[in-house]
Amino acid sequence: MNQDNEGLLRRLAKPKGQVDVVIDTDTYNEIDDQFALAFLIKSDEKLRLKGICAAPFFNQNSRGPGDGMKKSYDEIFKVLALMKRDDLSSLVKRGSENYLSSEKDPVDSPAARVLAELAMNYTEERPLYVIAIGAITNVASAILMKPEIVNRVVIVWLGGNALHWPDNREFNLYQDVAAARIVFGCGAALVQLPCMGVVSAFTTSGPELEYWLRGKNGLCDYLVDYTAESALKDGGLSNWTRAIWDVTAVGWLLDGDFMLDRLEHSPVPEYDHRWSFDPTRHLFRYVYHIHRDRLFESLFKKLAL
Repeated sequence: MNQDNEGLLRRLAKPKGQVDVVIDTDTYNEIDDQFALAFLIKSDEKLRLKGICAAPFFNQNSRGPGDGMKKSYDEIFKVLALMKRDDLSSLVKRGSENYLSSEKDPVDSPAARVLAELAMNYTEERPLYVIAIGAITNVASAILMKPEIVNRVVIVWLGGNALHWPDNREFNLYQDVAAARIVFGCGAALVQLPCMGVVSAFTTSGPELEYWLRGKNGLCDYLVDYTAESALKDGGLSNWTRAIWDVTAVGWLLDGDFMLDRLEHSPVPEYDHRWSFDPTRHLFRYVYHIHRDRLFESLFKKLAL
């Protein structure tokens, strides 16, 4: 779909002023989702939160994608409680319990329906920003339900690996390749933050978290403890570092020199977990470098408030 037009290019530019956002998150999957959700909530000078969608996931922390979504749904409320932001509870929606079975059939869920309905209130000139930090099933389903939203949203997705990486077997993408193919192929404004080869450099350590966050508030103590527990459980050494991937998707929308990006022709996520390339496809924005220290400075300062 060729949509290399002025409207698409305008939506692919970093927005100025306040914008409305929805976050789609597999919050129970890894600790980075909790960091990202809290960072977003504490960035209300720029980001007006309109929805929090629980995304499916399936790994050692769940019994299947539906169970992962339900655990993520519960974890969202835990983060809100730690932040004393129960006023945001009405924004939380349950997402898909399964992945897409094809590139034509959406998975119905409250999250997909709300996202589709909400996006219809926006325009090409004033789009809704969707920060997606899990399997992109909910977002793809909303697009299939309401194709008219393609030009009314900007999708900022942490998913897939770098274009130069030898494979594309990345957790958020490989869980639902069909959904990723829809998002990369529908012509919507898409900003990709690749995992391995780019965001994999956005790491922190136990001593750094202890210094900047310990004792600041209940949320910060939870994040420090959970990060250390997860790192050691996943086989980390005593001098572990851990990527806090999902924060970068929020960071792209904020005012600040946090990363470098460029326009590329949208690649095709193939079912054999590789990228293929077609120079006739529409443009998307590709993040290729994170200014690690600058973004962590902003994150730590806001979380400690």
